[in-house]
Parts: sequence; C-alpha cells; structure tokens
Amino acid sequence: MLLALVSLLSCLLPSSEAKVYSRCELARVLQDFGLDGYRGYSLADWVCLAYFTSGFNTAAVDHEADGSTNNGIFQISSRRWCRNLTPNAPNVCRMYCSDLLNPNLKDSVICAMKITQEPQGLGYWEAWRHHCQGKDLTDWVDGCDF
Repeated sequence: MLLALVSLLSCLLPSSEAKVYSRCELARVLQDFGLDGYRGYSLADWVCLAYFTSGFNTAAVDHEADGSTNNGIFQISSRRWCRNLTPNAPNVCRMYCSDLLNPNLKDSVICAMKITQEPQGLGYWEAWRHHCQGKDLTDWVDGCDF
C-alpha cells in the first residue's frame, strides 16, 4: 500500500512542474539535444510529432483501457518503454514513466531517440504517420531563431 501511494505521488509531483512549450521554444530545445537530423529526421518532424501527440505539454498522460499509459511530450508508452505501476513491463528505456513528465525533456529525448532506433523510426508514433510523414513541415520551424 505504501509503495502504491509513493508511486502515485511520484506521478503527481512532476505534473505540478508541467510546461507547455511554444513551437519555437521546443524547436530550440530539441535542436540543443541534437535531434535535428537524428536518424534522418528533421527538427520539424520532431516538433510536428510533439504537437500531435501532446500539444507540446510535458505533463500529458493518456490512460489506456489496459492500464498502460502514454507519457510526456512524445506520449511514450508504458507497455514497452518505461516503468509505471504495471509489473513485468519491459522498460526498454530504463526509466520511470514519471521521468518522462519532466519539463527539461532530457529523459523524454533519450527515450524517443531509443524508440527511433527501432526499424519503424518515427513511424512508431501513429500521430507522426498520420499528421507529419510525407508532408511539408517547414512551417513547424519557420520563423524560429536558432
């Protein structure tokens, strides 16, 4: 019971530090993390992905019917990539799902880079496939100062 309470509180605490980035602010941060050109994806791909998954909200959490969650600015799934209250989940990124809610984005970027190393690349995200893939994305970074 105590473990469940501590886990619940750890999920709630980062949301009090929530940040909703502006388009250009996020583009600058993601560029600083080296995502422009990572695995062949442009900075605009990453910004588009973040918009259509979370609306640039670092504290976004989507609860699925099976008890899993999609977490943070890139909506990374607890089914495979991070650890939440679900026992025996793979946790490929080796972090708690609550780490993905941090406004500094370090853990989110590290995990997203790991996901992108998979054969699907950004195609792992349905939102990217439907809204960003194969489209002119220049508007996502147009007018941003780097």
